[in-house]
Amino acid sequence: MMSKTAAEPLVRISKREGTTFVQKVLVRAIAILLALVVDAFFIFFVTGLNPISVYGVMWNGTFMNTTRFSWALRDLSTLLCIAIALAPAFKMRFWNIGGEGQVLIGGLVAALIMVYFGSSLPAPLLFAAMVIGSVLAGAIWGFLPAFFKAKWNTNETLFTLMMNYIAMQLASYFIIVWEVPKGAGKIGIINQDSQAGWLPTIGNQKYLLAILVVAVMTGLMYIYLNYSKQGYEIAVVGESRRTASYAGIKVDRVIIRTMALSGALCGLIGLLLTSSTDHTMTTTIVDGRGFTAVMVSWMAKFNPIIMIFTSLLLVVLVLGLLLMFCPFCADVQWAEGIFQVKAGALGITFPVFRYPAPEKPEKKKKAMENFHRFAGASCLTRTGDTLINSQVL
Repeated sequence: MMSKTAAEPLVRISKREGTTFVQKVLVRAIAILLALVVDAFFIFFVTGLNPISVYGVMWNGTFMNTTRFSWALRDLSTLLCIAIALAPAFKMRFWNIGGEGQVLIGGLVAALIMVYFGSSLPAPLLFAAMVIGSVLAGAIWGFLPAFFKAKWNTNETLFTLMMNYIAMQLASYFIIVWEVPKGAGKIGIINQDSQAGWLPTIGNQKYLLAILVVAVMTGLMYIYLNYSKQGYEIAVVGESRRTASYAGIKVDRVIIRTMALSGALCGLIGLLLTSSTDHTMTTTIVDGRGFTAVMVSWMAKFNPIIMIFTSLLLVVLVLGLLLMFCPFCADVQWAEGIFQVKAGALGITFPVFRYPAPEKPEKKKKAMENFHRFAGASCLTRTGDTLINSQVL
């Protein structure tokens, strides 16, 4: 009987060992460059637009003026903060898909304290109650799936995902209770006259305090994951729970502790959204960033410093697309001073490539320019065969 030898695979993929920092940077830079080249071909052959002009508009979406740059920093800080909060759980290989709900429940508790105690508590006590309440609510939302996972090995992906919907329904209930006027389905700005519970501004910069908080959190999380005993335990549990048990690490305790921390940080982000950025509460206040942050965390391999750049990349793409929606017929809404482009995990609508020729091109051109002047945007749009680059400073 002849022995059969296994055929060698045509292609073998293995992890490269011993790569230097420069090599890692070059690989990623080449990947981004190739992506830009492929996108350029796609833009040119499908839309007929000049790829250089399109990339210029994307750049302007973030860096055109100080207002847009402040928007970019605001969105960057929120996305980065959620990614940092999720990083410990994912490094531990605990699939926390509940960041959306953990942020929402933290923001809801902050809003609840602002509504019911804003006029009765002095500012220091009010802020202390908001911080404690938001952090505790987020920690509970993270603790529950971790406890069930540790005790009964439940599926954490489904558990954390379902917790999102519970948080959303709770927020919907309180919005109905607080709605002004009744039947409006919204509560408007919380404590608009007294501004009780609003985080203070620094140097007339509305988002600066939240950005500074996120910057501190980034540094602390980097130290926690790389230089603390708890961070080491998270890494070992993530590599192998059995090995961690043999090493004397109490895996169940690490799981519960880490998820409570992750949820607590998400709850703090909810506080920042409610009392610093938006000053209101809606079921869409997180706007899908709890899911986008999962991608940010994984792309950075759970390194908080690298997450800054992955978050920036996504924010630049999002704000760039906001300025290019005109030729791509995206689903855009302007309501209550909020400019929204919806779709997918990034909050963007994928373009529909349609170019109906208007009956009166000059009238269409003038209307579009006026709209973008109102929206404070820079946009590439097509009017017949004419390409317009309308930049509003």
